[in-house]
Amino acid sequence: MSSAKIAPSATALSATIKHLSVNPRFTSRIPVTAIGRRSKSLGVSMCSKALEPLEVCAKESATTPNKLGDCPFTQRVLLTLEEKHLPYDLKLVDLRNKPEWLLNISPEGKVPLIKLDEKWIPDSDVITQALEEKFPEPSLATPPEKASVGSKIFSTFIGFLKSKDSSDGTEQALLNELGAFNNYLEYNGPFINGKVVSAADLSLAPKLYHLEVALGHYKEWSIPPSLTYLNAYMKTVFSMDSFVKTRAEPRDVIEGWRPKVEG
Repeated sequence: MSSAKIAPSATALSATIKHLSVNPRFTSRIPVTAIGRRSKSLGVSMCSKALEPLEVCAKESATTPNKLGDCPFTQRVLLTLEEKHLPYDLKLVDLRNKPEWLLNISPEGKVPLIKLDEKWIPDSDVITQALEEKFPEPSLATPPEKASVGSKIFSTFIGFLKSKDSSDGTEQALLNELGAFNNYLEYNGPFINGKVVSAADLSLAPKLYHLEVALGHYKEWSIPPSLTYLNAYMKTVFSMDSFVKTRAEPRDVIEGWRPKVEG
């Protein structure tokens, strides 16, 4: 296990918008409604900032010791910590040789894991919700009606990546989802929640990164230039300080998807 205390980047996400050079129509046409509190409580106490670094378990790189691995769900958690300016103590775990201490706190041996209020919490969905409730400022909440935007892209990407038949429709299914997201951004962007980055972007962006790297390597495929708003979106989120700091190296992403391609 490797451990390192991480200080989050100080750059506010709103500053990244100035780097987006697209059509002036790239403005929000849907008013942002007030976001209500979630009904399901995770049993964490609310506070403004973490006094001590939060412990986070993450996958270690399969190609480079002491480097973060290729899990997009872990990157989502780390992006949330970075954008909320929360310090964290990153514990890298070799999942090919899972240590006993990991199995003691996570019997299935899965990551990411985070320790909140002396309890280890698994699953990126649960973790990010818990962080939003415990550390509500700055808010990353996504309005419920926008939370599922782009949610089918990842599964269609996997289907196309695994496909060995060029006529099975998996490429077109992916193009349909990417096109729908591009159209959404044209009228509601530049981000999923309009002019502000939200939890939905932090969930989708790592998956788009994996899509770009894996399909580029294994299929020599790239997102069509005609999807102007999607390409601009990816360029913007991929260049954010927090994203650059928490992303896996391309070679790790390639190795991580190899079993899906060759299996």
